[in-house]
Amino acid sequence: MSGGEEGALLGPSIMPGGDRDAYQQVEPMLTKISAHVDGEPCCTYIGPGGAGHYVKMVHNGIEYADIQLIAEAYDLLSHALNLGAEDLSRIFSEWNKGDLESYLIQITSEVLAKRDRATGRPLVDVIVDEAEQKGTGKWASQSALDLGIPVTAITEAVFARSLSALKADRQVAARTLIGPNGGGKAPAPASLIDDVRSALYASKIVAYAQGFEEMQAASTENRWDLQLGAIARIWRGGCIIRARFLNRITEAYAAETGIKNLLLVPYFRDAIASTQDAWRRVIGVAVERGIPVPAFSSSLAYYDAYRRERLPANLVQGLRDYFGAHTYRRIDRAGSFHTRWAQDGEEVPVR
Repeated sequence: MSGGEEGALLGPSIMPGGDRDAYQQVEPMLTKISAHVDGEPCCTYIGPGGAGHYVKMVHNGIEYADIQLIAEAYDLLSHALNLGAEDLSRIFSEWNKGDLESYLIQITSEVLAKRDRATGRPLVDVIVDEAEQKGTGKWASQSALDLGIPVTAITEAVFARSLSALKADRQVAARTLIGPNGGGKAPAPASLIDDVRSALYASKIVAYAQGFEEMQAASTENRWDLQLGAIARIWRGGCIIRARFLNRITEAYAAETGIKNLLLVPYFRDAIASTQDAWRRVIGVAVERGIPVPAFSSSLAYYDAYRRERLPANLVQGLRDYFGAHTYRRIDRAGSFHTRWAQDGEEVPVR
């Protein structure tokens, strides 16, 4: 289940798996104590075996990505525009009225607005910048690697926490390593704020698309028959990643079966088409100023790679064949081939 302290008191999102008959015996109790959205319980049978635990793990991985994207938006606006916590709180509060409306955006505004009683400063400014983790994001990344599914936003979020934990090393590096000189023309505040909002939404779409693709791959591998639309539905309330955005995912799976990737769904395709220019500008601003945005940039790189019909993996495979005789396939005929690169240069069919 997910929901934190508030969910425990007011109703969480519950993701039970295991024996279906056993679930049916406790279903009335679980649906009663779960959160409800539009009269529907945020609880449904997930699947046999460890399916429920797996879905909760991916939920937490998406949560890692969501939080990291929010942190990068905060960092960008803070450093590129020199905005303080109170101004940023108001910005996130405004964002919570649109497509980004979510529990995490709401509490970001609240955290930024909080004053430290001891110093009078914004509390966020006196919190040590070392993010801890319990391991579920790492597990989601490890499982995705085993399945061959690139969950780049989740994995970069895990690495960002790992890097934040190297506080002593970063303090030394901050006095030693040189960053960019200047950073180009200062962006107009209103324009950058709007661009960051767009970049955050586009990156969020990618993060969720990756998480749902991982669940689909695990479902196929383990024969769980996960109902991804139902999972999106029960995440709309009670859990940490609850958001208006999940209504769109629920609707997508209700309208179409066999969705390969949420990026191909018309709504999400069009949403990224309308935000990608801003997305690219934001990453450009960050690079010019030396502001790290690993989740933003990896999400864009994933999008650009996914939409490419041909990638430079042809060279990768050629190099693998050169040093390890790993073979390659050709675009013009079937079969696998090996070239005797350092010998006579002849290509030979392998099978």
